Amino acid sequence: MTTVHDMLREHLLAQAGVLETSDPAPSLDEIYAMQWSAEFEQLMRNRLAMGFFRYGPLPKQVGYHKYDNLGSIEKRLSIYKESKNRELLVDIANLALVEFVVHPEHPFKAVDDGIHAERLKA
Repeated sequence: MTTVHDMLREHLLAQAGVLETSDPAPSLDEIYAMQWSAEFEQLMRNRLAMGFFRYGPLPKQVGYHKYDNLGSIEKRLSIYKESKNRELLVDIANLALVEFVVHPEHPFKAVDDGIHAERLKA
């Protein structure tokens, strides 16, 4: 299995002319542009702005957050599986962001744990 490290290493070696490849890898900026949705980000931001009025400023919730983000993520995911309403995906992303921000005491350990999305069968 090719890891992100391997892909970046290959790209950097190709850029330096050390490794010859038939297809030059895109730049990191090009990859960032390809792997992002400005529409999704805008929808997130719109809903986070409304969250300011409902729940208050996010920085003030650090250490004082009183909501079950994880339970809400699970509930919305369950509803999404039935309805396919993409708004729920935006809500899930925002809930994950809030959970990340309000719990700085939880660890962040960057590891390639081998847990990846499975390929759908055709």
